Amino acid sequence: MGEFKVHRVRFFDYMPSAIRAMAFNSRTERLALSRADGALEVFNFADSYFQEKVIPGQDGRAVEALCWVRGRLFSAGLNGEITEYDLENLRPKYTMEAYGGPVWTICSNSQGTHLAIGCEDGTVKIFEVLEETIRFQRNLDRQKGRIISLSWHPSGALIAAGMMDMIKVFNAESGHATHRLLVERGVGASKSREVVVWSVAFLSDHTIISGDSAGKVQVWDGVTGTLVRTHLVTKWDVLALSVSRDESSLLAGTSEGTVVQFQFISSTVDQHDKEWVRTRTFKNHTHDVRALAHTDTAVVSGGMDTQLVVRPLLEKVEKNTQESALRKIAFPHRSLVSCGKKAGMLLFQFHGHLELWRLGESDGHGEEKHTCTLSETHGGCQRWQGDDHICCSALSPCGGWLAYSTISSVRLYRLQYNGSNISITKVAKLPKVLRSAHQLCFSSDSSKLFASTTHSSVIIIALSQSECKYLHTLRPKSGTRQPVHLMSASEDGKWLATANSDCEIHVYSLHKLKLHCTVPVYSSCPTAMAIHPTTSNLVMVHADQQIFEYSLVQKEYTEWSRKLQKQGLHHLWLARDTPITHLTFNPRNPAHIIMHDTYMFCIIDQNLPLPDQKTLFYNQMTLRSLPEPERTSHSHSFKICKTFQHLLCVSLLEDHSLVVVERPLLDIASQLPAPVRQKKFAT
Repeated sequence: MGEFKVHRVRFFDYMPSAIRAMAFNSRTERLALSRADGALEVFNFADSYFQEKVIPGQDGRAVEALCWVRGRLFSAGLNGEITEYDLENLRPKYTMEAYGGPVWTICSNSQGTHLAIGCEDGTVKIFEVLEETIRFQRNLDRQKGRIISLSWHPSGALIAAGMMDMIKVFNAESGHATHRLLVERGVGASKSREVVVWSVAFLSDHTIISGDSAGKVQVWDGVTGTLVRTHLVTKWDVLALSVSRDESSLLAGTSEGTVVQFQFISSTVDQHDKEWVRTRTFKNHTHDVRALAHTDTAVVSGGMDTQLVVRPLLEKVEKNTQESALRKIAFPHRSLVSCGKKAGMLLFQFHGHLELWRLGESDGHGEEKHTCTLSETHGGCQRWQGDDHICCSALSPCGGWLAYSTISSVRLYRLQYNGSNISITKVAKLPKVLRSAHQLCFSSDSSKLFASTTHSSVIIIALSQSECKYLHTLRPKSGTRQPVHLMSASEDGKWLATANSDCEIHVYSLHKLKLHCTVPVYSSCPTAMAIHPTTSNLVMVHADQQIFEYSLVQKEYTEWSRKLQKQGLHHLWLARDTPITHLTFNPRNPAHIIMHDTYMFCIIDQNLPLPDQKTLFYNQMTLRSLPEPERTSHSHSFKICKTFQHLLCVSLLEDHSLVVVERPLLDIASQLPAPVRQKKFAT
């Protein structure tokens, strides 16, 4: 397989933000979650839990609650605003002031016609959902305390509101309160200590279930307004509740990092009456569980430790299958690192700044486990004024250009080097057509900048020392409205490939400036792709781990790709639960395809036989320990190394050395404060 000189970079200290809220759309099988930095992420649960879309955050826009209305996504926050999101252009569509102070919660009725929000000033406000916007309709009776949580009855006629020390039930038509349910403070609690009703759920049989800061899950009769049962599940807070669609299962998330499941069953074998019984406790988090979603087959949880955890309910799925595996999603499903391979430069993307680094010289002799040193340039980072966070960024191969985009603008910088010094000059005038971009990419000779914009179109900008000139806009013929999430330019400057969240891959001829071909649509979203520098074959890896190779010259799948699909990939390859995020090729050996996910580095040798299902899928470190004859007998095309943790980028430099960017081997939870139990409210 050959050897590579490796630059191992272990100081990209990327830290995901805490998860604040979740909303699951069972019709489309999409999960939306918000983070503490204001960013929103959409995961496609029908496509191997792939992180399909990311909407960057904004300073001052903390999302406290999320809500789906059919295929539309709404949020509310402590800035007092309601926001609907444009999921095609990955930005807020509009923002509306609620005029009730900070908004703590938002929910919709089951009919999808109205939204209810709970405000700091004690009002529950009802908004009508129109075709393009929402319209304020009425206030329900104003209360003395803030409204912390809300839940509509499935009929849409009643609303339960969680407050301080109580739950109010409102008639949605008249706006008047029909019941007042007082919440106990708990045994031994101080009389001056208020109980916060963090979450409520209103079931179709008029049962109301609440979770509060005294650690209780309480079951209420919503018709009579009486307490039916109290479950003490923690000494601290019950922060979130989620009910299954058939209302037979309930989840409660606590500030101890546990998720407790209740089921509506008979407590004894010969008892016919059902009740809510505590059945399971899951411990998958180190800190507060702030958000929950109950799908038909799994418990989905997230919180302060930043991880999205999908824990299948084993009675709902077939055991010992991929669907029954526990998943922990900690890092983004796309690269935040850009490599200027001709200049030996690295660009790290954070939500509010960029860091630019240059590879230094190693004082070692290539011994195993040796780490190359790096030197920081220009103070290491580039910051700017503005509230919007970064959507995407790119560094040109020559290291002479740097570009990034927010939802409102694209900025381009010219980099010049003088020994160890670097000067960064902002390009003042960019073409007006270049307003914002979902993805940015430079050509291999650094003479062009490609920027994907609305409806999967790509703007081409010619770069020179004197000016930046608009050349052309490439548009697909499919009429798709989905954003591009992957772009790849060929080394010879002939081709540009784009992939969008409709699973479409379009290839453009950069010489003719028009669409060359569209790859046959596969059901799973592409997660990584690259164009081979000598064969002009496009290699694609999808969220379900399938690999395809498509000839751009012949406009058909290659023989190797057909053979791979006919034989099938090894079951251990398909069982991996993290997507391939980067793909490249070995210039010294055209048969080598190099790719990686978060925990695995792989070289596929197309000259070697494919592994069949009976072949042992050895790690390379394990193979090295075998005798030579046995090692040869186990040789096949997939060469895998799993000695990495939190692998964020692997790229080949012009001198054929590898740059491996890893996140420092630190427990995410170790960087967080002690479990956060919010007894005080931010205003």
